[in-house]
Amino acid sequence: MAMNFEQARQNMIEQQVRPWAVLDQDVLAVLARVHREDFVPAAHRQLAFADLALPIGHDQVMLKPVIEGRLLQALALQPQDSVLEIGTGSGFLTACLAALAPSGQVVSVDIHADFIEQARAKLAAAGFDQVELKVADAFAGYQPGQTFDVIVLGGAVAQIPQDFLHWLKPGGRLFVTYGQSPAQKAALLTRGQGSDVRETELFETDLPYLVHAEPSRQFVF
Repeated sequence: MAMNFEQARQNMIEQQVRPWAVLDQDVLAVLARVHREDFVPAAHRQLAFADLALPIGHDQVMLKPVIEGRLLQALALQPQDSVLEIGTGSGFLTACLAALAPSGQVVSVDIHADFIEQARAKLAAAGFDQVELKVADAFAGYQPGQTFDVIVLGGAVAQIPQDFLHWLKPGGRLFVTYGQSPAQKAALLTRGQGSDVRETELFETDLPYLVHAEPSRQFVF
């Protein structure tokens, strides 16, 4: 029997996302509108709405729906915001960011060229062809050439890269998951004036590290 994607989508929102304290109506509307199943690898399409982190290749995952919801709610995106996403992955979160900032700018970078190629096709098919996609290593030499209202990291980092904070405008927000697996912290960093940065802890989780953001190897003698 064919899967009822619309019913599964509503079940995901009502049974997973809302109970995890995601109550922002704009975020819920975007999760209802953007077709998550179109961004999931074909082999896992039937699991598009499960409470799972789905593998997408290169040891990376598509975030759980509850994490995507909390992330988007914490960022409090405004329609005109400029957004930098580090770690395009499947492109689903990219689409949600573009939907919440329709008159702003969304730039997404990933070190994996195949992720960028696949995301470009899926985003265009979903009507989000205004997103700027780049193959780049954000941890080694990439310079965005501008500052942003919002920066989102689609995977974990061992430590918060200080360069990323310099890419934020005053008042800008950075979503980051950092620390040692399996006890990582998801947090929202808000830049004030000068070097002032305020951190709001959101929840604990465990995500794969972005390439070149892994912990240093510990040698035991």
